[in-house]
Amino acid sequence: MSCSGSQEGWNSRLGVILAVAGSAVGLGNFLRFPGQAAEHGGGAFMIAYVISFLIIGLPMCWSEWTLGRHGGSKGFNSCPGIFNAIWRSPAAKYVGIIGVLIPVIIYMYYVNIEAWCLGYAVNFLAGNLDFDSAKESTGWWASFIGAGENGAALVGGAKEGMGPLQGVGVYLLAVFALNFLLIYRGVSGGIELFCKVAVPTLVVLALVVLIRVMTLGAPDPAEPAENVNNGLGFLWNPNKTFFEETDPATGEVVYKREVVDKHLIAEFRQQAAQDPERYTVREVSIWTQLANPQLWLAAAGQIFFSLSVGFGVIITYSSYMRKDDDIVLSGLAATSANEFCEVALGGLITVPAAVAFIGVAGLSGIGLSTFDLGFKVLPLVFSEMPLGNVFGFLWFFLLFLAAMTSSISMLQPGIAFIEEAFKTDRKRSTAILGFVTAVGSAFVVYFSADAKALDTLDFWAANFLIFVLATIQIIMFGWIFGVDRGLSEASRGAAIRIPRIYRFVIKFLCPLFLITVFVLWVLTSVFGLNLTSGESELSSYIVDLFVEPNVAAWLSVGLMATLGVAFLLIVSTVQRYKDYQKQEADS
Repeated sequence: MSCSGSQEGWNSRLGVILAVAGSAVGLGNFLRFPGQAAEHGGGAFMIAYVISFLIIGLPMCWSEWTLGRHGGSKGFNSCPGIFNAIWRSPAAKYVGIIGVLIPVIIYMYYVNIEAWCLGYAVNFLAGNLDFDSAKESTGWWASFIGAGENGAALVGGAKEGMGPLQGVGVYLLAVFALNFLLIYRGVSGGIELFCKVAVPTLVVLALVVLIRVMTLGAPDPAEPAENVNNGLGFLWNPNKTFFEETDPATGEVVYKREVVDKHLIAEFRQQAAQDPERYTVREVSIWTQLANPQLWLAAAGQIFFSLSVGFGVIITYSSYMRKDDDIVLSGLAATSANEFCEVALGGLITVPAAVAFIGVAGLSGIGLSTFDLGFKVLPLVFSEMPLGNVFGFLWFFLLFLAAMTSSISMLQPGIAFIEEAFKTDRKRSTAILGFVTAVGSAFVVYFSADAKALDTLDFWAANFLIFVLATIQIIMFGWIFGVDRGLSEASRGAAIRIPRIYRFVIKFLCPLFLITVFVLWVLTSVFGLNLTSGESELSSYIVDLFVEPNVAAWLSVGLMATLGVAFLLIVSTVQRYKDYQKQEADS
């Protein structure tokens, strides 16, 4: 199943589907999605999420599969080469650099999180994790990753008296080596072979954990409101109920919590009736939630995290396909597999389990972010669960597998670029990329205080640049390559045809939706605008750069800029790109 212009390729259709699904299935599915859904309205969030999937997710996936396969048929596998083959402009190859920069930068910090997952799995299996409070689980995580001070992660937790298995360093070395061993083995012998085993395995492990969670009931008889059903309600109820306490003197809300259990709602209503000036029970309908722009922004953002669109990965993966290989049904199958893992597995495990053991108020108090759920809440939950060491190991090992399938996908765009630019083989390209990413990963693990380097790189690469690349790609497909030509190209060898309605969606609706979401994201995440109240406050990322300069933040941005400039210089010297543009201009 190799493409005409490359010696490498996929051995089977199932292999490429599982590889693309594996690149998308990661921590965003099992940790970020449930937190986003619970925080932004549950059922209302799902409506916005499904609409975003249809307007952004599917069009972006199909466009990337199509552009990648077309570029591969011309003999190009890297984003700069593919862009150069499609867009007859000297700028094309330089714009394509974004599709290499994003995955390489993300890998530099993502491999650290991958190491966390493996470390937690090993420590649960060894019986080293047994927490009695959120403070304990939070403290262990901070010590494990070295969040207290820069360089702390390098000593393996020795300062806190932790054992050799209780520091992130040994796990980082292990997963880094494993990633490059797999990527060295090639597209079919490494990536495809691993994903064929890892993706089904992580699904089976997730189903085992899911069955255990769904049978938890109410673990503590003294707290009947803390049960799995209320956890599902907290996550998925379309209408929300909030209990609020107001300071009569100022009129400000001093306490607010979401209430799910019907008995608690009745109690709070009675309390509000007795003192209406202080207490209020407020109902928020699904329509009110859908009118909140922040919800739509969160839903659209989750699509990027969950489907790997705009990463430069899918376009590279699909370049290794033959020109008549199906991409429409394959793309749909890969995205559907990802959505199953996200909604049916991730959405039914994390939040319901957390509510069953620590309640809605306890969960809200710790937080719903990816790191809060994954490394503070769930370790505490497994500590209180019967056979928690076993299920804790299974859970974090499946997260490790999910992170592995994602991280190796982030390396392939860089490998393809180096091979293409320097006309070198897999061995040398792996060594070059290994050195570059090792330096970047060492930088991230050294500047571990408050995870500042990791957070800064994630914000600018995995948020800002992804929006930019996704918008460029959909415009390239719909307007430069041409939507009619693009749909015709996609239909070649297709098992099913893309519905004609997507001609309008791809050319007009998707770009408009993306640009709108990107503008809103800049306003909210960069300039700190609250879309509901209209108030604004600069985000911490801008403060770290210009208001209260932070060394780690500046060095992180400098690392991205340095790598970007290096890629620009390399691309400018590739004669093959110039020759192709000249050949196309003469034809």
